[in-house]
Amino acid sequence: MTLAPPRATARPLIETRPLRHPDSADAGMMTKRGWWLVALNLFVPGSAQVLAGNRRLGRFGLGATLLAWFLVIVAAGLALFARPVLLWLTIGGGWFSAAVLTLVQVLLVAYVVLWIVLTFDALRLVRLVKVPGASRIAIPVVALVLLGLVGGGAGYAATAVGSARGTISTIFGQSGPSLPPSEGYYNILLLGADSGDGRDSMRFDSISVVSVNADTGAVTITGIPRELPNAPFSEGSPMQALYPNGFEGHSSSSCGWNGWMNHVRNAAEICREDGGASLYPDAAAHGSDPGIEATKDAAEGVLGIEIPYYVFVDMHGFADLVDALGGVDINVTERLPKGGPPDGVDPHDVDAWAIGWIEPGQQHMDGDTAQWYARSRYTTSDWDRMKRQRELQEAILSQFTPQTVLTRFNEVAAAGTALINTDLPQDKLPEFFDLMLKAKKQPVTTIELVPEAGVDEHEPDYGFIHDMVQQKLHPPTETPTPEP
Repeated sequence: MTLAPPRATARPLIETRPLRHPDSADAGMMTKRGWWLVALNLFVPGSAQVLAGNRRLGRFGLGATLLAWFLVIVAAGLALFARPVLLWLTIGGGWFSAAVLTLVQVLLVAYVVLWIVLTFDALRLVRLVKVPGASRIAIPVVALVLLGLVGGGAGYAATAVGSARGTISTIFGQSGPSLPPSEGYYNILLLGADSGDGRDSMRFDSISVVSVNADTGAVTITGIPRELPNAPFSEGSPMQALYPNGFEGHSSSSCGWNGWMNHVRNAAEICREDGGASLYPDAAAHGSDPGIEATKDAAEGVLGIEIPYYVFVDMHGFADLVDALGGVDINVTERLPKGGPPDGVDPHDVDAWAIGWIEPGQQHMDGDTAQWYARSRYTTSDWDRMKRQRELQEAILSQFTPQTVLTRFNEVAAAGTALINTDLPQDKLPEFFDLMLKAKKQPVTTIELVPEAGVDEHEPDYGFIHDMVQQKLHPPTETPTPEP
C-alpha cells in the first residue's frame, strides 16, 4: 500500500497575493501595487495595512473607518428623517449638546491623526525604491496631496465644531424662560448700539421687533423710531407704575433723559442708584439687564404685542459679521457721508467732516461701508435711516445660506460671539433653525412707524399703531361669496 505524500500546509490566500508579497523585480507590478495602496488608503483607510502590512494596525484603522461611516450615515439619516432630534443633540440640549459636540470634535481630531499614520505607513508599504520612473515621485506627492485635502477637511470640521460649541455656550450661556409663541408669533426685540460708547452713555440707535410666524416662518420686521415720544408701557410693567401716562422726560443736573424711546434705558437703569435691580430683579440671571427689559416693555406698549426675547447687536462688531458673510448687496438711492461731525463743527458742513462717501447705485458693500450705511444720519431723516437699517437686516438674512455658513463658519461664529447678546433660550434653537429655513423661502414684510404710514412723529396714536400691527400680523381672511 502506497502512502500519498504529505500535503503542504496551505498558506492563507491573502499571503499569496502580490499586495503582500510582491515580486520587486517586476517594475510594472510594483507601480500598479503602489497606486492600489494609495487608492485603498484614500477610500477605505486601514485596508492597505490589512492586505499588505501590519494587520493589527489595519484592523484598527478599518474599524475606525467603519465607525466613521456609520456615524455619518446615522447623522445623514437624522438630518433627512428626524432633523429635530439631530438639532436637539447638537445645539438644543444644553450641557448634553456641549458634550456631544466635544465628543465629535475629539473623534474628528483622532481620526485625522490616525489617517496621517495610515498614510505614511501606506507609503512605507509601497517600497518607493522599487518603483520605477515618474511614479516614484508621483505616488508620494499624490498621497500627501490627498492627505492634505481629506485631512484638512476633517481638521476644518473639527475646528468648526469647536467654534459652534464655543459660540453657543457664549451667546446662550444665560437665557430667559422658554415660552410658547404669542398669538402664533415669536416676537424678538432687536437692538443696535455702540457698546464702545460706555455703559452709561450707550443709547439704542436701532430699535425693531422681528415677528416670526411659528407655523410658516414668515418674518415681519417692525421698525420703531428711536425718537418716538411718550411710549406707553405694557400692562403689569414696573415702568408702567412709574409712567402711567407714557414715558416722560426728566431734567437733572446729574442724570436726565428726554421722553424718547431710546432714553428708556436711562430712566430704568443708568439713572437709578440700584441700576434698576429693584425694577427687574431677574434680568441679570436671564442674560438681560433692566434697561433692555424696560425697552421690551415699552416696545410691547407701542406695538400691542408680547415680546419675551431680545437680541442686542454691537455695531462695532456689525462690520465683522458682514465681512464674515462675504458682504451684502444694497441698492443705494442717495449719496451718504461716512463719519460724523466732531465737537464744534457744524453738522451741516458735511465736506468739513466726511471721511468718505457712499455713492448711489447697486453696491456690494463690505462691513465698514454697510456700517456707515446703517448709521449715516446727518444728511437724511431718522425715518430714512430706519429704512436703510431694515434693508441691511433683510440683506444679511438673505446671506445666511447653508453654503455661506458652511464655507465661512469659523468667521461667522467668531463675529457672532463678539456681536450678539441675547436671552433666547438654547432649547428653542432647533425650532428657530427650522423656522429660519422656512423664512428663507418667503419675502420679509416690513412695518415702518413713519409719517408716510400715518404715524404722527410728535403725538403718535398708539391705538392706531396697534391696529396697523395686528392687520399685518393677522390679515383678515376673505370670506367666499356664496353663489346665488
